[in-house]
Amino acid sequence: VQLQASGGGLVQAGGSLRLSCAASGVNLDYYGIGWFRQAPGKEREGVSCSSSVDSSTYYSDSVKGRFTISRDSAKSTLYLQMNSLNVEDTAVYYCAIGPWLGYGSSCHGGGVNNWGEGTQVTVSS
Repeated sequence: VQLQASGGGLVQAGGSLRLSCAASGVNLDYYGIGWFRQAPGKEREGVSCSSSVDSSTYYSDSVKGRFTISRDSAKSTLYLQMNSLNVEDTAVYYCAIGPWLGYGSSCHGGGVNNWGEGTQVTVSS
């Protein structure tokens, strides 16, 4: 299983980015998907997760209403659409999958079987 994230970059506050994560060796229909981020000096946190078991979706309070998680199983790709970005969104973003990730609206590292490499998102003021 390999996860390859892309789409990060430098954007001005108020702008948008879409992160993509190409998954190989798995059928995403059978996996929960998630995006996590880690800002300098902070712990990794769950941003958004979506379960393939109960269809529940989690968004952290800080991104609710601005970010949208989605998947295209035919393309084996998961996405994170990020709108209205602010400087507090600056972090390295990681995609992740796990059979029970997102179940019951959970979104923590304990549910992750596989991590992608991070992609840097920098939001300037």
